[in-house]
Amino acid sequence: MDLEILFRYIHFLSILIIAGTLVAERVLLKPIMTRAELNKISQLDLIYGLAALGLVVAGLTLWLGGIGKPTIFYTNNWIFITKISLFVVIGLLSIYPTIRYIKWNPILAENKSPEIPEQEYRNIRLLLWLEMAGLVLIL
Repeated sequence: MDLEILFRYIHFLSILIIAGTLVAERVLLKPIMTRAELNKISQLDLIYGLAALGLVVAGLTLWLGGIGKPTIFYTNNWIFITKISLFVVIGLLSIYPTIRYIKWNPILAENKSPEIPEQEYRNIRLLLWLEMAGLVLIL
């Protein structure tokens, strides 16, 4: 199998996984969640992070690894630079929800169904929407 094709498949599969996990996180996010829902959101966020890592590795390999088109083709392309910039912004936007999900882990251990503070819920919901909008702009 051609190495370029393999990395392109990894790249596109990662994009689809990122999109799916973002939508699933948004659908599951509620002001009051069960332990199972909290656990599911944490798992989805982990999958999201792994897919983002796969996207970065495959993308950098395609860009800088000498596989496929020459590096200069992408480096001098303003559309490509815009996409990379948007991806970085999406990555930065995802930090807050991830930190919040990690802070919810003790709640999972206590077997409680917590009520998320209203402002925290709104912030996470907004950030998920912004991440999805950024992803649409990249595509």
